[in-house]
Amino acid sequence: MRRAIKDSLTIIAGLLSCTVLSAQDQTVEQLNEYGTLDRWSVRKVKESGIIGGKTKYLYEFFGAQDTTETREPFAAPDGYLWRTNNVLAVVSGVTKTSNTVFPEKRGNGYCARIETHIETVKAMGIINMDVVCQGAFLLGSLPEPIKDTKNPMSKVLYGIPFTGRPAALVLDYKADVGHEAVRGTGFSKLKSLGYPDYPEIAVILQKRWEDEEGNVHALRVGTGIERITENIPDWINGHRIDIHYGDISGQPFFKDYMGLNNDPERAFHTLNGKGDNVIVQEEGWAAPEEQPNFMIIKFISSCGQAFYGGVGNTLWIDNIHIEM
Repeated sequence: MRRAIKDSLTIIAGLLSCTVLSAQDQTVEQLNEYGTLDRWSVRKVKESGIIGGKTKYLYEFFGAQDTTETREPFAAPDGYLWRTNNVLAVVSGVTKTSNTVFPEKRGNGYCARIETHIETVKAMGIINMDVVCQGAFLLGSLPEPIKDTKNPMSKVLYGIPFTGRPAALVLDYKADVGHEAVRGTGFSKLKSLGYPDYPEIAVILQKRWEDEEGNVHALRVGTGIERITENIPDWINGHRIDIHYGDISGQPFFKDYMGLNNDPERAFHTLNGKGDNVIVQEEGWAAPEEQPNFMIIKFISSCGQAFYGGVGNTLWIDNIHIEM
């Protein structure tokens, strides 16, 4: 009798394991499918007349390469887990767009061009703003419309639930980097800061949990972070960013920017169980064998805080896939 119960429990555990693996494999398959970057959709948006009424385009890499004229907030289709920071904003009734990730022809398909540039907003006698906009291409979501400029890092919800332990993030890339960092918040004149700025590619695995007060905590399970500090004029294909598990702070390859993310100006945000937007408090390094429950991937054209960046920095990426 005991043997029969043990055998039944073993079978149930095996079935549950297969279910988890199946869900994980499906997530990886979806991420890799869209990572070819060959299918782009376009939102055609007419901005408010008070700021010029220009027609602008917001690009996202999914769909049937169609163009839709709309002011509706972005809604991700089933299976689409990536997101650019190309965004629709409606502030005090004024409609404005920001686009920093663009499709670019590569061979018979497309790649993504991610750039840092200055966005100018002018309304005669009312407003005259120059804002430094960093390009970002990420795993997660960016709810629309943006309604204000307060706490810009809180607008992006980096990452998705994920229980696997991938070996690496692999991609093709080239880059134009090291342009002087400029501060452009829109509330003062542009200011050159006298130091170079660089793009960053990161894959981070965390184990997250929520306490009774709704605070979200995390341990760092896996880390693969690389800053692009040299110009790469020609494509490097199949570039591999290995994911290292456990505490890497004592490893020879460790750089300060690979450490735990507790800077309020750069901290990741998420929605807690109550639907509130909160900071993810990354409190320590997990044991090397720990199983993650969340994965973050980001490609950014500037590694500084919001509204700071090397204007002209450009990162081209293609054929992104997760290697298990």
